[in-house]
Order: sequence, then C-alpha cells, then structure tokens
Amino acid sequence: MEYIVEKIGMSRTIGVPSIPVTLLKVKDAQVCELLEDGRAIVAYSYGKKKNKAIQGQQKKYGLQPQYNRFVTLKVANKEKGEIDYTPLESAKRIKSSFNSKGRGFTGVVKRWNFAGGPDSHGSRFHRAPGSVGMCEWPGRVMPGQKMPGHYGNSKVTVQNEVVSFDPKQKILVVKGSVPGANGTLGRIRIVK
Repeated sequence: MEYIVEKIGMSRTIGVPSIPVTLLKVKDAQVCELLEDGRAIVAYSYGKKKNKAIQGQQKKYGLQPQYNRFVTLKVANKEKGEIDYTPLESAKRIKSSFNSKGRGFTGVVKRWNFAGGPDSHGSRFHRAPGSVGMCEWPGRVMPGQKMPGHYGNSKVTVQNEVVSFDPKQKILVVKGSVPGANGTLGRIRIVK
C-alpha cells in the first residue's frame, strides 16, 4: 500500500539506547476512482493553487475544495471514500521516496568527494577536477566522466523500519533518516 506523507523532521526516542527517528505526517486523502491491480486515483491537499482543471476534477469526483492534487497509488480500499490507514498499524518496514535537498551547481569536491590538491607551497591545483580528456585517440571526454554540475534535487528511495504509528494524529515514526527537507511531500510504500 502507498501513501502521501509530509516530512515533519527528525527526533529521537527516549530510552537506552536512544534511536534516531524521522516523523512523517500521513496526508488526508480520498480515493476518487478505483483502477485495476489495486491501484486508484487519490486526491490530497497541498498548497493553495486553484485553476479550472482542478475545479473540474473536484466537481467530477464530488470532492471538497481542499483536495487539489491527484495521484495514482496502490491502496487497500475496495470502494471510493476516505483512504484506509489500517495497513500502517501493522507495518514493519516501509520504502520512502522523497526528493533530496537541492544543492545547485557544485564542484567535484562537493559533488563527487574528490580530494583536491595541496593548499600551499605554490600549488595551482586546489579544488579543480584535474585531467578529464584523452590524448590523440579517442580525443574526447568519455561519457559518464565525474565533473562539476547540478547536485541534489533528485528522487531518492530508502528503506526504514517502522517504530510506531499514531492513527489518531496520523503520524508515522520511522527509524533513521529519510531524504529531503522538512515540510516536503513524498511517498511511502509498505514492504512485506
């Protein structure tokens, strides 16, 4: 089963030994239409963006105005309505997919953990990538060469152990960290 979650942040358990945990808030969602293979079109709320297309979908599925985003998820529901959260109560492990923090255009030292050169004694090789090309043949930079460029803001999936789930507050506590900044949306999937 899949769910849309918002990352609240990290904390730790009180006990010996203390465990680092991440708190995830499961978003309120509504199943609009059931598809084949246990998948469904699910509506959830995020932001305040309104346009004619979203209003048309809300009218089509008879949704409240707060549901303004649509996604296809694998759900436990057998009929339309509020999404079923009972599988989360017995879940042991989940896979969480979030966009990692974007770091913009970075050099090879930050992006690929290059060591760089000496800082002193007249060196002119500090944080530069160094040699990248070939000689006369093939006379070009090979594909896949580690170079400066865009780093972060890519989909990352990690597997976490479930510590607890509060069905009233809809807060899922997982062991360890999940990628992304606090307040970002992602997906979780229950692993058997």
